[in-house]
Amino acid sequence: MSSHDPSSQRNAGVLTIVAVLLTAAVLRSPLTGVGTLITEIQADTALSHTLAGLLTTLPLVAFAVFALVAPGLSSRYGIERTLLYSTVLLGAGLIVRSLPSIQLLFAGTALIGVGIAVANVLIPAMIKQSFPLRIGLMTALYTSSMNLWSAIASGISLPLSRSGLGWRGSLAFWGLFAVATVLVWIPLTRRVPMQDLQTKGMKQPAAAGGVPTASISAQTDGSGLTPSPSPAIWRSPKAWTITLFMGFQSIMFYVGVSWLPEILHEKGMSMDSAGWMLSLMQILSMVGSFFMPFIATRAESQSFLTALSGAFFLFGFGGIWLASEAWSILFISLIGLGCGATFSLVILFFSLRTHSAKQASQLSAMAQSLGYLLAAVGPTLFGFIHDQSGGWSIPLATITALSVITILLGFIAGKKGRISEL
Repeated sequence: MSSHDPSSQRNAGVLTIVAVLLTAAVLRSPLTGVGTLITEIQADTALSHTLAGLLTTLPLVAFAVFALVAPGLSSRYGIERTLLYSTVLLGAGLIVRSLPSIQLLFAGTALIGVGIAVANVLIPAMIKQSFPLRIGLMTALYTSSMNLWSAIASGISLPLSRSGLGWRGSLAFWGLFAVATVLVWIPLTRRVPMQDLQTKGMKQPAAAGGVPTASISAQTDGSGLTPSPSPAIWRSPKAWTITLFMGFQSIMFYVGVSWLPEILHEKGMSMDSAGWMLSLMQILSMVGSFFMPFIATRAESQSFLTALSGAFFLFGFGGIWLASEAWSILFISLIGLGCGATFSLVILFFSLRTHSAKQASQLSAMAQSLGYLLAAVGPTLFGFIHDQSGGWSIPLATITALSVITILLGFIAGKKGRISEL
């Protein structure tokens, strides 16, 4: 059947939706599932808290570095093929990570981070290419799927481990989703002949649903890479404030998914319950990220909303630090709402604080690359502080203090005004 046949295009559209949602399922679940297994991993491998923190830090470093090369790979191989290759790499990392070797545990984690980093960048582009009239709906489905499976992973990883799989089998479980995702991407790559992708400036075939799309390479410079941020971006105090806000709110999230289960366990909660608390955090993160953009776009300045969202971290982490375990559900809920609200706001600032799509992409590249590098310090640093102090009081006091900085950065970033074009 011809690829231009309406039924063929409709089938391709359905297949693309399935591919996007399956990809979303493996973009966070391999990371959030680690938090509830940290105690078992440390007991089996004798890793210090500092080294255990690297299991979250390594993917963040990969996010920062390989996000910059994803557009160039897409320009050369095509967006579908690049997503296929990144999913294969992710699946390989899941297998390698579960093998009986500490070195392979970290090597597999690094591979997972590279695969996720590329897909993080290209899935939104895939949505824009294939569903230009349904960007909002598809983005909502994509982020909801990511958050949902992220929450599920936090809740079921420990029960899977205790079912007889062990922590390695529990980590490897998500490889089933990676295999399923690869099988869906394969037929989608056959719609675009490889020789067509290597022709500069050539237009892509009609997207799923029959809407022609512009060449990905047209969005890049001569090398096929996204143009680096302009001098105006690097010199802009507002751009740096948004970048730092991106980094600090990411620290809150990744420290939370790495260490909150163990912190709650040491306060008296069972590890199973602590895992479900992490699931609750991410479910409420989904709520915050869904509703905040609707509220923020109706305000002339977002300073109050951003500071309020940052305050959720202050009361959440501060409460876990100072209050009893009985109040944990309230404080975990606040942290979850803060994670979702602040993340959606910083993504929104890429558009609200710039003059053009090009400038928005440059701000996004700067904020996500440097922001994730900053966030990468968090899990390892907090593990190190725990090892040196012998408990979680000083790490919790530290992240509570960082919450105050997050509030201040958010308040400044939320002020109206755009980055200069000069």
